[in-house]
Amino acid sequence: MTSSQPYLIRAIYDWIIDNDFTPYLLVNAENDYAMIPREYVEEGKIVLNINPSAITDLQLGNDYIMFNARFSGKAMEVSVPIIAVLAIYARENGQGMMFDENNTQPPTPPGDNTPPEQPKKSQKPQLKVVK
Repeated sequence: MTSSQPYLIRAIYDWIIDNDFTPYLLVNAENDYAMIPREYVEEGKIVLNINPSAITDLQLGNDYIMFNARFSGKAMEVSVPIIAVLAIYARENGQGMMFDENNTQPPTPPGDNTPPEQPKKSQKPQLKVVK
């Protein structure tokens, strides 16, 4: 089963934009796959403004969030694995959603089409008559 997290991020993002607020992502900067401006990391986390006026080419995928932004005038391509997203919220009122910080499932590498293991068949359910 796929994770619900990317779908929830997209839904909250749309809700924030529809209400003319500014969407912020709180990201676990210690994730090895996160391509972020390391000079803005504080206590292992970074807050990223993903408002359309602040970034370009936003892609809210199932495995990664990617966009282009400028940090101190320097252009950078930012790539954040979905599992590194700790929260998405509106800057103006703090409303949004937090996610599990202990999510350790690694992102799926691009092109990995290995089917997941099939669950083992369980035995037939057994019913008891209770009086």
